Amino acid sequence: MRTGRGKGRQLTVAEREELRQRIGRGETLAGAAAAVGCSTRSIRRWQRRSGGLPVQRTPRAALRLSLAEREEISRSLRSGDSYRQVAARLRRAPSTVSREVRTHGGRRDYRAWQADNRAVRRLHRPKIAKLVHCPRLRAEVERRLGERWSPQQIAARLAVDYPEDAAMRVSHETIYQSLFIQARGALRLELARCLRSGRTHRHRRRPAEGRGHLLDMVLISARPADVADRAVPGHWEGDLVIGKAGHSAMGTLIERQTRFVLLLHLPHGRLAGHVRAALAAKILELPAQLRRSLTWDRGKEMAEHARFTVDTGVQVYFCDPHSPWQRGANENVNGLLRQYFPNGTDLSGYDAAQLDAVAAELNARPRQTLGWLTPSEAFARAVAMTG
Repeated sequence: MRTGRGKGRQLTVAEREELRQRIGRGETLAGAAAAVGCSTRSIRRWQRRSGGLPVQRTPRAALRLSLAEREEISRSLRSGDSYRQVAARLRRAPSTVSREVRTHGGRRDYRAWQADNRAVRRLHRPKIAKLVHCPRLRAEVERRLGERWSPQQIAARLAVDYPEDAAMRVSHETIYQSLFIQARGALRLELARCLRSGRTHRHRRRPAEGRGHLLDMVLISARPADVADRAVPGHWEGDLVIGKAGHSAMGTLIERQTRFVLLLHLPHGRLAGHVRAALAAKILELPAQLRRSLTWDRGKEMAEHARFTVDTGVQVYFCDPHSPWQRGANENVNGLLRQYFPNGTDLSGYDAAQLDAVAAELNARPRQTLGWLTPSEAFARAVAMTG
């Protein structure tokens, strides 16, 4: 019988290893906790300290060369065999053998035991994170995290902004590790709150809620092909972000080709008339060539979509039920907005100028789908080309 089931106790090495195996086989946290004799809270605390992905020490992977294979390489080189001949005997790619020999001294100086020792040392963890010993890089990463850029955006844009400076390169995984994993932490802890999720663990998504039925809807299946392939600018996706207890809201619009964001101020509520008026006013601020269509879900706030079309000339298309991926760009933006307006925020406390400032910040972030241009840059190009 196991002892020490108290909530605050530390997991032993053997218990952590057993938990790794059980969770890796797909067992639930509750089931693994019961088998090991600890609480689910202990497991979550352990995972949190490990960044959600505890390191598992496993035997050398089959893809890596073994000491016996390195000895075969060393003997074959002395016999004058080619890399292809050695690779054929080992059933390895010739490039693997060539890279192994080149990395560890070349044909003349290659020694199996030295090569194996070096390879093992390079695999040791934890290594010193790059952000620890490069203050200039760390400061730049911290600045962009403070502007709510994602680690992937930061990593990609650094390569654009510093093309000749290898010291200013870092992978997005390194940034995540520096934020979440204690042993590799190099960034200020409060910067983790700048990530769009605000969390260090993934949560299960809740099922989509039901929607009412609107009259005279034009379904997304009738939308022209040039909208679906994003070939022409001026096609928008829209939705509402709901505030605390459902008593406040704001509207979100994103242009499908350039990912340019507009936010709607709804000081009077989210009834259909209020949404239609705010949406029409915002759309009519755009050049005529950049207001072609709008794709929305089946929310009742769009009950006056027909009048909106008459007022603006913009046709509204409605998604299929429970199909948020049909407005994928808009769903992504709504997720980004939770960095600024977490769940439970009373949105009535924000005025139009504050929403415009948030939209401007989002439009200044580089996006992978735009080749790491910002939406503002892409939208300016679209305006110039259609002007």
